[in-house]
Amino acid sequence: MKTQREKHDRYEVRFSGSGGQGLITAAVVFAEAVGVYDGKHVCQTQSYGPEARGGKSKAEVVISDYPIDYPKALELDLLLAMNQAACDAYFFDLKANGLLVVDSTLVEQYPTSRIISIPFTQIAKEEIGRELVANMVALGAIGLLSGRVDLANLETALLARVPKGTEEMNSKALRRGIEEAKKIDVQNLPRAVMSEEEEL
Repeated sequence: MKTQREKHDRYEVRFSGSGGQGLITAAVVFAEAVGVYDGKHVCQTQSYGPEARGGKSKAEVVISDYPIDYPKALELDLLLAMNQAACDAYFFDLKANGLLVVDSTLVEQYPTSRIISIPFTQIAKEEIGRELVANMVALGAIGLLSGRVDLANLETALLARVPKGTEEMNSKALRRGIEEAKKIDVQNLPRAVMSEEEEL
């Protein structure tokens, strides 16, 4: 029987979008930073749609200070949606006070006013010079907004995972995401994902 403390301690994140956006890599780096470098209990799972590239893709990370008895996300504390299809498909898996983080370059219709929108793909393309690293811009933002990982350890885990020769570009993308997330005042967001008006 799980204690209330253990239930409360569990923190669930889903990285979602389409195959080819590097979301599974981002989730693996996040999980390694939390588990290997921060020393917490962590489970990382993933699934693809029918087509690996272009199909729906999601990867989940469950974090706890206690051993994790069920590895998959049940009620999300944080959902990253890198495209509209992912936002529409997974929004209802969020807790009432969960955080929805979207790539505003690719998500135009917002299902709630409790949302953080950052143009991850645009930043990657225009500032870093490679659209491919939008996942690492997003990872930086998720690292800061979740408050569940040491950001220096997140960068260490990232550098251990990316291909040789791309370290500087990926680090720059990660730091840029952290910087962008620092501009967000989470306390000023609506308290619940679905307001009373939205539920009617």
